[in-house]
Parts: sequence; C-alpha cells; structure tokens
Amino acid sequence: MLLMQLEAREKFSFLQLAHYLARIDKSYGKREEDIILTYCTEMGIENIDSFDFDAFCLEENLNNYKTTRSQRIILLELMILIHIDNNFHLNEKDLIKKITEKFGFDLKDVDDYSQWGKSVAMLYQVANIFINEES
Repeated sequence: MLLMQLEAREKFSFLQLAHYLARIDKSYGKREEDIILTYCTEMGIENIDSFDFDAFCLEENLNNYKTTRSQRIILLELMILIHIDNNFHLNEKDLIKKITEKFGFDLKDVDDYSQWGKSVAMLYQVANIFINEES
C-alpha cells in the first residue's frame, strides 16, 4: 500500500531491513515470510534468496532513506511485520528504538505507528482466513 511510493534504492534497502527485523527475534516463521513476499509483490521486486544476518549494517541501511516521508513509510510497514506474529519481542523494540532515534521521530508517533501496524496485521490475518475458508 505504501511501499510502492519508495524510490527503487529505498525498496531494495527496505527488503533487507525487513529480513533483518524478521530474524532479530530468532523466530522467522511463515507469517513473517508471507508478509515479506507481500512487500515484494507490492514493490515489484524479487525476494532475496538468502539473507546474511551478520553482514547486515543497520546504520548503512538507514542512510538510504533520505526523506521524512520515506522514513515514515518504512517505519509504518515494519510495524506490520513486527505484529504479524502477535509478539513484539524485546529485540524488535530495541531495533525500532534505534530506527526512531536515527530518524528523529517522537516516541509518541512510534506508539501510534505500532497501533496502526497491529491493526493492519490483524486485518491481514483475518483476510487470509476468509480467502482460505472452505465453502
């Protein structure tokens, strides 16, 4: 929904960041994978075949988002990924705090973004139930 508004470089950076976030709690599952595949479809890019968690540089990645608009988009979209497994893990909270500080966002805004992400994640799960429901 929002990711299509990113520039090409930002899209590829976001994909890397999403993979990093999805693995930071040591619990990368089907729900996270499905969301990342949805992100790829939305952005019109291919998913990466393998992700090297240890080689990922957060600081370098975050420098790729030049506008406040892009920064808000990635933070909102990351909140969906965080909440899709119904568990806002401490490592995920720490990562969001680092991103928030880097971008200079107010923590109140981040709480609102988190609530939005939680709502979208819930609606995504309900939609999947409807789609896969046997008639």
